[in-house]
Amino acid sequence: MHLIIPKSYDPKLSVRETQTAIRYIRETFQEEFGKQLNLSRISAPMFVEKKTGLNDNLNGVEKPVSFTMQDMGDETIEIVHSLAKWKRVALKRYGFDMHEGLYTNMNAIRKDEDLDNYHSAYVDQWDWEKVIAREDRTIDYLQKTVKQIFKVIKHMEHEVWYKFPKAVHHLPDEIHFITTQELEDRWPDKTPRERENAITKELGCVFIMKIGGQLLSGKRHDGRAPDYDDWSLNGDIMFWYEPLDQAIEISSMGIRVDAESMKKQLKIADAEDRLDLPYHQMVLNEDVPFTIGGGIGQSRLCMLLLGKAHVGEVQTALWPDEMVKKCEAAGIHLL
Repeated sequence: MHLIIPKSYDPKLSVRETQTAIRYIRETFQEEFGKQLNLSRISAPMFVEKKTGLNDNLNGVEKPVSFTMQDMGDETIEIVHSLAKWKRVALKRYGFDMHEGLYTNMNAIRKDEDLDNYHSAYVDQWDWEKVIAREDRTIDYLQKTVKQIFKVIKHMEHEVWYKFPKAVHHLPDEIHFITTQELEDRWPDKTPRERENAITKELGCVFIMKIGGQLLSGKRHDGRAPDYDDWSLNGDIMFWYEPLDQAIEISSMGIRVDAESMKKQLKIADAEDRLDLPYHQMVLNEDVPFTIGGGIGQSRLCMLLLGKAHVGEVQTALWPDEMVKKCEAAGIHLL
């Protein structure tokens, strides 16, 4: 457990006022987000069959919550970690056309998460995915999409300021782009997390690109599953967050693997056995569209816009007793 207690913390809003603000942010953001990126809202599963290969493997060490169902024989069912792969199949199944996409209200359980101010075992995010052309698989298209998302987040800052002026946390006016290798070149003696904090504090908001592959040092900046994001065409949107004096990640996203990048990345990850799974066969046979997609943390966005000190102030989850007591003593009211 790692907990940061800001000095002289003032939550600005009462618990009930915070609940009103949460609802407003979530409802307003998803409408504007869908409109700007040409996305339609659809329903999504909370669990999938293990044998499909659809679940997000995250860093490869986290174990999903699993169970069996009375009418499904001995099939292992897994609570999703995210819908990274499922969405791409859904775009094909539901007949989405070029440059159309979907977003969904994704709820997940990540029982192996290290709990802190930003991380919870309960994950709530807008998972989204959009059909693109083969020629759209470029850094330029990726950055264009990132700028669209940043624009929507900035729009939300103004909306929240209008409704809750005493609570809004002000954001920078521009997003910057940098690669993980550029960060290592600049700060070779810092850890990846220290580099993220340093660049985000300097620039205010950054999209850190190319996450998952090996850097020149032989190390990786961070882990990424090898079978959904193309490691050369992905990244994280991060804001400098003064209340906690560190960066906060709002979105992880990227252009998805094609057949060649998936085979290459699975080989690097020593996970070529996945190639026989149904989802991976669809990618190999180009039986699913080329796509771009990601997730935007709902509670993280509420936390950012309202200047909250702990994600538990904007979502209901479970926390260690020690964390609850320390937060309560500091005026941080966990839901």
